[in-house]
Amino acid sequence: MTLLLAAAAGVFIGLSLGALGGGGSILAVPVLVYALGQSPSQATTGSLVVVGLTSLISAVAAYRAGNVRLASGVTFGVVAIGGAAAGAQLSAHVPEPVLLSAFAVLMLAVGGLMGVRQLRGRAQTRRRHGEDDRDLQPATRVSGQRGAGRTQTSAPGSTHGSSATHVRRPMLDDPIITFGPAFACQCPRALKVLVTATAVGLLTGFLGVGGGFLVVPALVLALALPMQYAAGTSLVVITVTSASALAVRAGVGAMPDWGVVLALTLASAAGGLVGARVAARTDTTRLSAAFTVLVLVVAGYTATRALPALV
Repeated sequence: MTLLLAAAAGVFIGLSLGALGGGGSILAVPVLVYALGQSPSQATTGSLVVVGLTSLISAVAAYRAGNVRLASGVTFGVVAIGGAAAGAQLSAHVPEPVLLSAFAVLMLAVGGLMGVRQLRGRAQTRRRHGEDDRDLQPATRVSGQRGAGRTQTSAPGSTHGSSATHVRRPMLDDPIITFGPAFACQCPRALKVLVTATAVGLLTGFLGVGGGFLVVPALVLALALPMQYAAGTSLVVITVTSASALAVRAGVGAMPDWGVVLALTLASAAGGLVGARVAARTDTTRLSAAFTVLVLVVAGYTATRALPALV
């Protein structure tokens, strides 16, 4: 029964990963704790297996599609190993209520960021539609020649009878807007990589999560990777940091039920393949919104269970 429950949960996690491109692995720890009876330390260790193997499989697919900068990913991941090892060691000496409380805070942050991103995306869509509607309106001007009282109209895209030129205004998703000077750091690139990679490693090692929501912007800001390659390259980083954190945890703390973890991992990988096909055929906007709500609900449940134990 436990293995069946693990398989069902793994399929759901994989579907969310495949359909939405990330986020699903953050549910692995709550599933292992509250549905499969693992302790928080066991769950965060088992989650590294789920996250690492799923990221490895996804990284291979992304590499074949040409969306991975392998050298950059390996370099960033190697730099992050120190943080991952430190985080794994620290988690073994932190009380389990503190570990779960920290995880609840992380889930709330991720859910909040996902919600903000969706609201921002809707605002961008409305702006685009408004701009498209204006583009479709005929351009009018008053003729300065004979019959100046008449208004001449030209069709959109036509140069006849019109001297007006449409200037495209930058949208919020333009790279110069999203990652512009306001977010730029003038420090050396090596320092950027060291700081961001260490932070990513600490998060992975301490809480057993991939941290893709942090890795992708870190790669964009520290290595100046285009978004086209940042998402795929982040999978390489997550694979390296998960493996290094798991190696450290193998010598400290309680080990999870590996049968349950393996069932969860295999089901997650299979669900990811199905989710990728779903994403290619359907609009995932509503699915993403539903998943955001789910993350916030699970975070709230985790907090109500963990925070009272701190008192």
